[in-house]
Amino acid sequence: MDRRVSVTILTRKEFLRLGGLALVTTSLSACGQLGVPFGESEPPAPATPAQNAPSGGNIGNGPIHVALILPLTSQSGASQIGVSMRNAAELALSDSGSSELTILVKDDRSSPDGARQAAQEALNDGAQLFIGPLFAANVREVSSVAHGAGKSVIAFSTDPTVAAPGTYLLSFPIDGKVNRVLDFAASRGKKSFAVLAPDAGASPASLAAFAAFQSHAGDIGVRVQSVERYPAGKPGDAVKRVATVAQQIDGIFIADDANGMGAMATALTANGLDGRKIQLLGTDAWEDPRTMALPALQGAWFAAPDDAGFRNFAQRYRAKYNSEPHRLASLAYDATSLAAALPRVQSANPYTDAVLTDSKGFTNVDGFFRFRTNGQVERALAVYQIGNGSKSILDAAPRSLPVT
Repeated sequence: MDRRVSVTILTRKEFLRLGGLALVTTSLSACGQLGVPFGESEPPAPATPAQNAPSGGNIGNGPIHVALILPLTSQSGASQIGVSMRNAAELALSDSGSSELTILVKDDRSSPDGARQAAQEALNDGAQLFIGPLFAANVREVSSVAHGAGKSVIAFSTDPTVAAPGTYLLSFPIDGKVNRVLDFAASRGKKSFAVLAPDAGASPASLAAFAAFQSHAGDIGVRVQSVERYPAGKPGDAVKRVATVAQQIDGIFIADDANGMGAMATALTANGLDGRKIQLLGTDAWEDPRTMALPALQGAWFAAPDDAGFRNFAQRYRAKYNSEPHRLASLAYDATSLAAALPRVQSANPYTDAVLTDSKGFTNVDGFFRFRTNGQVERALAVYQIGNGSKSILDAAPRSLPVT
C-alpha cells in the first residue's frame, strides 16, 4: 500500500495552541493513506553579526540521525551565514517539540573537499537524511556520498544543475519567481512584452532570469515583441530601441539586478517608459531600498515568498540569539522542521523519495513548497508591487498549488 504524507509544519506556539495534537495532517485516497545563486562565493552576512561559529557537534539526542552540512567556516574565518543557518535548525527542532532527532552538525569548510569529508563523517555517524550544503559544488559531493548509501539530500543551492532524484533543492529558484509574475501579468491581460537584459557579462542570476522569461513566455503563449541586450550598466541604447515598439507591447520585463537599475531607471524615464505608463516586471533582486526608491519603478511588479512568515521567524530568532538571521536561515529552519515532522506520520522510512516528493507538499516559514521528482522545488509565491518607495502585496501567495 502506497503511503504518502501531506505535512503542515507548525511553530511551538501553534503546536501548544492546538494542545500538541498535530504537527502533520494526513488524508486518505482510494488506494490507502496519503500524505546561493549559481556561485561559489559566500553570500553577504546579515546586518547584525551572528555569534561565533560552532565547530559542529549535535543538536538533540534522539534515535533518528539527520546530517546538517553547512559552511560554518571559510578561508576568512567564521561564516556568518553558516552560523545563522545552524542556529535556525536548532530553533526549528526546539519549536517542533520533537525528541526523536539528533542533528549531526558538520562544517563543510565552504569547500567541495570539506563537504565530502563532512558527508562521510555524517554517514559513519548513522545519518538517515542529509540537509545542506549551500554551494553547488559542495552539493555534488554530498549527493555522491549520500546516494551511494541510498540516502536523500535536501540542499540549499539555487543552481538547477545539481538537482536530481534524491537531491532536492530547498531554495528560491529564479525560474519560479519569473514564472509567477509572468503568469500574473498574463492574467491581467498583459500578453505582449519587450525584454531588456544585460549581455553575457551580467550576473548569473540576471542571465537566468532572462532565460526563464523567454522559456515561460513561450509556454503560456505570451508574445515577445522585442529582446534588447546591453552592456552592464549601459542600457540607454537598448531602451531607445524598446521605445520604438512601445505601442505594440503591454509591458517590459527587465532582467537586471539592483546594481544596474539606477542607470536603467534614468533611461526608462528619458524614453517615456517608466512604471506609471507601461507595466514593468522584474525579480526580487529589486527588493533593495535603492531600487524601490527609483521613481521610474513605482508600479513595477515582482514575485517573491510572502515574508510574513519570515518576519515571525526572525522575531523568535532575535529573541533567542540576540542577532539578525540571514535571509537564507529560514531554509535551514524549514528543512529541519520537515525532518522532525515526517517521522510522526511515517515512522518507517520517513525520508524516502516517495515521501519527500508528495505532491500535496509542505508548509512552513516561507510558505507552501513541494519537491518535484527531478529534485527541483515549486513554491507558492506572492506578487508584489513597488509603490512609494516600498513594496506591497498585489496578489497573495496561494496556500497550496494544484496537484498535477
